[in-house]
Amino acid sequence: MRNNQPTFRSCPCCNLAIELLTQVFLVQRQLMVLDISAFAATIALSKSFNAAPLNPLDSPLANQINTAADVIYTNAEVITVNDEQPSAEAIAVKDGKILAVGDRAHMKPFQSEATQILDMSGKVIVPGFIDAHGHFLLMGVSASVAKKQPPPDGGVDTIAKLQQALRDWATPERVSVLGWIIGNGYDDAQLAEQQHPTRDDLDAVSTELPVIAIHSSGHLAAVNSKGLAIVGFTATTENLAGGVIRRQEGNNEPNGVLEESAFWEVFAKFSAPSPDVVGDAIERANEIYASFGFTTAQEGRGSAGIFEVFKQAANAGKLKLDVAAYLDYRTTPQAHAIDWSKQEYRNHLRLAGAKLNLDGSPQGKTAWMTQPYLIPPEGQAADYKGYASLEDSVVVESVSTAFENNFQVLAHCSGDAAADQYIMAIRQATKKYGNISRRSVLVHAHTVREDQLDAMKELGIFPAFFPAHVFYWGDWHRDSVFGIERASRFSPTGSALRRNMRFTSHNDAPVVLLSAIRLMWAAVNRRTRSNQVLGEDQRVTPLEALKSVTLWAAYQHFEEDSKGSIAVGKLADFAILSANPLSIAPMEIQSIEVLETIKEGRTLYRKASS
Repeated sequence: MRNNQPTFRSCPCCNLAIELLTQVFLVQRQLMVLDISAFAATIALSKSFNAAPLNPLDSPLANQINTAADVIYTNAEVITVNDEQPSAEAIAVKDGKILAVGDRAHMKPFQSEATQILDMSGKVIVPGFIDAHGHFLLMGVSASVAKKQPPPDGGVDTIAKLQQALRDWATPERVSVLGWIIGNGYDDAQLAEQQHPTRDDLDAVSTELPVIAIHSSGHLAAVNSKGLAIVGFTATTENLAGGVIRRQEGNNEPNGVLEESAFWEVFAKFSAPSPDVVGDAIERANEIYASFGFTTAQEGRGSAGIFEVFKQAANAGKLKLDVAAYLDYRTTPQAHAIDWSKQEYRNHLRLAGAKLNLDGSPQGKTAWMTQPYLIPPEGQAADYKGYASLEDSVVVESVSTAFENNFQVLAHCSGDAAADQYIMAIRQATKKYGNISRRSVLVHAHTVREDQLDAMKELGIFPAFFPAHVFYWGDWHRDSVFGIERASRFSPTGSALRRNMRFTSHNDAPVVLLSAIRLMWAAVNRRTRSNQVLGEDQRVTPLEALKSVTLWAAYQHFEEDSKGSIAVGKLADFAILSANPLSIAPMEIQSIEVLETIKEGRTLYRKASS
């Protein structure tokens, strides 16, 4: 009995054609799910794919369906920061994304004659570092002013050296840019005099030009007499809300040291920099971040005007790594309404959220505490606890606005009283708008208490710690700021982990050296400048420290699906290191060098051969 199906003449050519057409059909059917243009989304849901390539891509037709990698990194020690596949020796990259991760045999289906094969000679590859909190533009600006950091980041450890650094920098060309002699990074805790420079100290640099020396915390500064006159601060000037004008002993004349909002008043008197100057600062910031292995940076407290500068830089192709921008909600209350992508990067720029500043600096003794400082700053009573930057009502209103608009909010909270204020505002906004995952961030979290960590976990508040503080100011915190008990809990990373809370680590650049390696070393070892362990129970493992500057930092930014680990479908963002931070002796982690930084498959930085 005949059926109605067409018949084909049986011949070798026809059979071959049918076989090829069948293969093409089957591969195309697979590609409806595995389409390379949607590779990232598909593979993120397929944990097993990281272990071995899918069979359709082993087909002889693989090259015909454009699965060949642009580059394959092989013979490497890959730390993936992916718990499903912790290590590998090779990575295939196509169009700036990771195509395959595994051993060398797994790379064969992705190799064509056009694929570049890079033998890494055993070098270590980790995910590109992600800046969980910093100030990208200020990092570029600070590179062009007088550097006054103490050892090991600089050589200024006396007021005389500070004065000389300012004199050496103050060429007419440099001063003409902003109209001031400017230096950044002095630290009274590390100066031999153990005090801030005064107006008199800076008058010795110049009486004709205004001079400002910015404290390493970025929360205080010293200004000379000319600078005070330009700002208009006199004996009759009252303290500004959220700031202090320190006075000379025995009278009410300003002594030159300005705290918080009083310090920020100086910036309004600077000459407006030209677009070329700002552009140069962005170029320098790109280079500096890349040289330390960062592929994502943060602009942690911008304004509408600064964001316009970033937009221009992005549209001109001047941003080489991703910059997540957070705008000050007090100066830019409609930040959530700005027409720029909130979810995806546009030319490496994303408007990520809003920033609030609730208090000051613990090392500068302006952080808002619930308990008094061990030794109060000059001119303050024994019960001095620092002070708030904003009224409760302002913080509640700002957080509520952010929640209403599903806009991520970051809040600078150095002291535990500031953390109480932020937690209170988050709790009220959560009650009003619901407990969805907004990943509100408590930036610095230097002194959060155990009960505050419980509240943060309950409310989904993400802690962004600053463990490098333990090295830079641990001795100062123990002996002058807090005493041994409170200082030992500074940046309580261990307490967070015991609650199964993720956290991030940051440098608050340009406050300290922009080094993810230094951050990891500090979090793992918790050693002070005097090599004392401060808070042994707050130490973390090297892997946890690495996650805090990669995968967990990506999570904090809502970017864990595209960054933070080396997994199929994610961006090809890598840092090439001289040693493995997971296997080297913990105290040796700080000796690791960044050899190369790769952003979406393109080298941004390569260490010069010695």
